[in-house]
Amino acid sequence: MPSRPAGARLYRTLVVLGVPLRWWCRLEVRGRELMAPAGTGVLVVSNHDSWLDPLAIGDTLMRAGRPVRFLAKDTLWRSRILARMLDGIRQIPVSRGTGDLAALRAAADALADGEAICIFPEGTLSRGRRLRARRGVARIAQAAPQAQVLLVAVSGGTDLVRFPRRPRVLVELFLPARAPGAGEDHAQLATRLLDEIRERVPPVPAGRRPVDAPAAAEHADAAAGFAQHR
Repeated sequence: MPSRPAGARLYRTLVVLGVPLRWWCRLEVRGRELMAPAGTGVLVVSNHDSWLDPLAIGDTLMRAGRPVRFLAKDTLWRSRILARMLDGIRQIPVSRGTGDLAALRAAADALADGEAICIFPEGTLSRGRRLRARRGVARIAQAAPQAQVLLVAVSGGTDLVRFPRRPRVLVELFLPARAPGAGEDHAQLATRLLDEIRERVPPVPAGRRPVDAPAAAEHADAAAGFAQHR
């Protein structure tokens, strides 16, 4: 039996404290059965449209018995309180845009030890834009070929700002169309993985959209019909 990863107790406490948020967001998870069993490294690759995404992913994996370590931007460690919490659950600081080899090596080593690692290949919140995939995800995947690559599409988190309306957050786990291959360079592999995610969940900006596109079209048709019959 593998030993419980360090930080699992604090992680579990945070999950318990997050139960009201999970209820409020009506969190739904699909594809959890695809996750490799404990003891096998899992590289989780996800879109990042909302600050809620890492919370939903962390909750999902913790409930599956897999405390996840995120590659998070090192600026989060500027807050002493947040830094203590992040260190307590063993998150990995990464300096964006620098090819942070120490962070990538730490992630690959953790995967070799059977841990779960999550990375957002876009490197930052999308804010509704289609961003390019950064190569770090491919470097980690190819440095830890024994690990499972698990793609995640998180949707609904951007609706959190539409309070008091409750969002409906979906975490969908799925496998890539094919495993990372030796014939792909880092840019190709990173782009392919992100493209597969974005096919399921296009970038969505956060905000109070007054009327969604289908509803707007329906309203326009109704108005045109009313005008014709006057």
